[in-house]
Amino acid sequence: MNPQLWHKVAALSGVAALGLGTYGAHGFKPENPTYKEVWQTASLYHLVHTAALVTAPITKHPNIFGGLLTTGILAFSGTCYTVAFLEDRKFSTLAPFGGFAFIAAWASLLF
Repeated sequence: MNPQLWHKVAALSGVAALGLGTYGAHGFKPENPTYKEVWQTASLYHLVHTAALVTAPITKHPNIFGGLLTTGILAFSGTCYTVAFLEDRKFSTLAPFGGFAFIAAWASLLF
């Protein structure tokens, strides 16, 4: 994969992060307010790791770093968004894998 494609992935992720964050702040009204916090966590991790994704092309292993960050965003933030939106924690099984993907992405910068 061309390392510069990670900028396009980051752009799409950034659009999604801002759109979902805006919805969470202004339109999301869960019955249980705890799920508002889950949405905010998803949004924070989504946006922070999207910002890191912009740097993928300048890393030593852009496809590993970018792939792991994208996996983390989808698995962690995506799971948290789903749990919050459906107000059902039974959909949370992928979140830990997303967290490990984030950790692995950052660790990949060591090599």
